[in-house]
Formats: sequence, structure tokens, C-alpha cells
Amino acid sequence: MPGLIDVHAHLDDPGRTEWEGFPSGTRAAAAGGITTLIDMPLNNFPSTVSAETLKLKIDAAKKNIYVDVGFWGGLVPENAFDANSLEALLSAGALGLKSFMCPSGINDFPMTNSSHIKEGLSILAKYRRPLLVHAEIPQYSESYLEDAANDPRLYSTYLKTRPASWEEAAIRELLTVSKDTRIGGPAEGAHLHVVHLSDAGSSLQLLKQAKSNGDSVTFETCPHYLAFSAEEIKDGDTRFKCAPPIRDAANKEKLWMALLDGDIDMLSSDHSPSVPELKLFDEGNFLKAWGGISSLQFVLPVTWTHGRQYGLTLEQLALWWSERPAKLAGQDLKGGIAVGNHADIAVWEPNVEFELNNDHPVYIKHPSISAYMGSKLSGKVLATFVRGNLVYKEGKHAPAACGAPILAA
Repeated sequence: MPGLIDVHAHLDDPGRTEWEGFPSGTRAAAAGGITTLIDMPLNNFPSTVSAETLKLKIDAAKKNIYVDVGFWGGLVPENAFDANSLEALLSAGALGLKSFMCPSGINDFPMTNSSHIKEGLSILAKYRRPLLVHAEIPQYSESYLEDAANDPRLYSTYLKTRPASWEEAAIRELLTVSKDTRIGGPAEGAHLHVVHLSDAGSSLQLLKQAKSNGDSVTFETCPHYLAFSAEEIKDGDTRFKCAPPIRDAANKEKLWMALLDGDIDMLSSDHSPSVPELKLFDEGNFLKAWGGISSLQFVLPVTWTHGRQYGLTLEQLALWWSERPAKLAGQDLKGGIAVGNHADIAVWEPNVEFELNNDHPVYIKHPSISAYMGSKLSGKVLATFVRGNLVYKEGKHAPAACGAPILAA
């Protein structure tokens, strides 16, 4: 099938390669049938918020990537009102921009509001590129954070600290500016993409309404929201901490229905690793542990394994993981097997089962932090080709990293 395109991965290179890095992350991608990654502009250091910091990212990738890698730039308060800086970042090859509507956890990547986003969309319109948004706005009206009865080792305690109302509040605010992207609007040509939607309630309905109004809007969810539910997460198992959080089983079912009905546009990994110490495994404190699901190598078998019970087809898999991500990232020669396209191909056996145990070859830098370890999955990747080059076959990688950096023209 077409190689997978993951539009949302944190490879943390340069600056935090002890968390992941281009060599380990792209080897894991190749072993998972992913042929193109679009790397996020934060968790590396410095964050990618200028033409100069983008060059650092490109230089770090050269001769170190086993799949093709493109780069999102960052929209932050310091560059949002500086048209020259944003245009320089986009002219240097950033495929689009990413912003947070809540604290990102990274000091040099502060949060934005709708004013910053409005400015960003007006610049992106000239380049016809997307703005990706982490849509949560903190709503601190509740007093549970001070309630001693809330045990930080319980996942339910963490879940209470980031309710679905955070996502809903952010999306309501986003939609006050997304209307600018309509045909004839002041930001026509720009596109808004909401990353890792986890709330299948009001947030989902608001986004559906925006689409029907003609806003240029898409949104994704991630395999961890489709594979796990809050009720299953054991006390202190901080491998499962992420933002937005994994919600209850009823919400998971609704996400699957929205995906199968065509309301959710695509999937991404949101691979967000760290060093194991930051997960605080001994303490098991969900409120203090670093958040992020480490998943890059496993997203194909995870989606397939959990999707088969819903009647998932290979065509849908290719739509969510190849065709639509290629379009979001502006990659016309990727996302499908067709004459003239890049020969980005994943070869896999859907019915072969395997266990993600210590004997399974895993290429992410810190397998112990992945919530998927210990799972039994279906769908074994046998080989991965990037631009016709065999980069992975049955546990072995190409002798040299032959992936190419992708820069917007």
C-alpha cells in the first residue's frame, strides 16, 4: 500500500536527541511502514520559530534520516505580528505553522491566542499553507487541583484536570477566526487543521459545523485515542499520559464512528517521547510526569488491529494515513501509488500477529515509555521503500540513511 505519512511527530532533534533524534525516530518510522514524517517545531531546542532555527533542523536531518522528513514552523507570540519573520520562515521551506492555545510545556514555545492565530492565517494565505493548532484553553474554575482526596497516581485525577471543556473552549475561539479562510474571506488560501482531537462531543460537533459553513478546516485524531480508554489505565502507569487526555470508552466509540463516517479527516501518531526519567515511573504521579505517547513504529498495526472490529478497509487506512496527510502537507507526489509519484511503499501482512515484548525489535530510542509495549497486534510490516529505495526489510535497515529533507518550494 502507499507508505504512511505521519504529519505529527516530535523527533526532538537538534537539542534533545537523548529523547529521540532523527536516526532513531526515522528508523522506527521505516520499520512501521511510514515513509514520510512531518516534524513538529518544539521539543527540539531551540524551537523552530525562525528561518535560522529551521536551518538548524534541516542541517541536523541531513544524512541522518531513513525516511523523508518535512518540517512545520512555529507560530508563537514573538513572531505572530512580525510578518517579515513569518514570511522568512515559510520562504525557508516550512510546510506550514503550528501553535498551542495552552502552555506547551516548552519554555521557548509559548502559547498563542486567537489574535496571533488570525495574523498567522493572513500570512499563510499568501503561501497557501496550513496552520496546525493544539486546541485546548485552560478552564481553571474547578477546585479539584487543591483537593487532597484526588490521588495523583489515579488516571481519573489527571483526566479531571483536562476536561473536554478545554477543547471545546479552544475550538469555539478558533472558529471566530477560521471563517476568514472561507472563499472570498481575508485569509482565503490559508487552512486550519486541529491536531489530536480527543473530545468526540461538543468539540467534534463544532468542527463539523465549521466545515459545513465553508471554513477551510480539517482535523485529526490519534491511534491512542482509538486503542485505549480511561477506564483501562492502571494506577501510576504514566506511559498513558498525554494532552488532550485519553477519555472514556464511550468517547472512544464515538471517535471511531466519526472517523468511519468521514467527519475526522486523518490520523497521526503525535509521537512525543522523552527520557524515561521524566515519566516518573517509580512515583507514578500523573500530574507531574511528562506527557506524550511514544508510538511511531506501531501506528499501522495499532490502527489495523483495533479498526478491524469496526470493518476498517485497506482503502480507509490509505485515506487516513497516506492520501489526506499528503494533501495537508502539500505533497502532491506522495500519498498514493500512481504513475509519476514517489515510490513510497509499505509492504505488510495484515493477518500476521505479533507481541510487542522485549524480543520484538523496536527502534524508538526508549521502548519502555511506550504505552503499546505488552500489546498483541495484527499487521506485520515486512518492507518499506522510500522513493524506490529499500530502507527496511524484515528487521534490517538500509546501510545508509537515504531519506531526503522536504522543503516547501
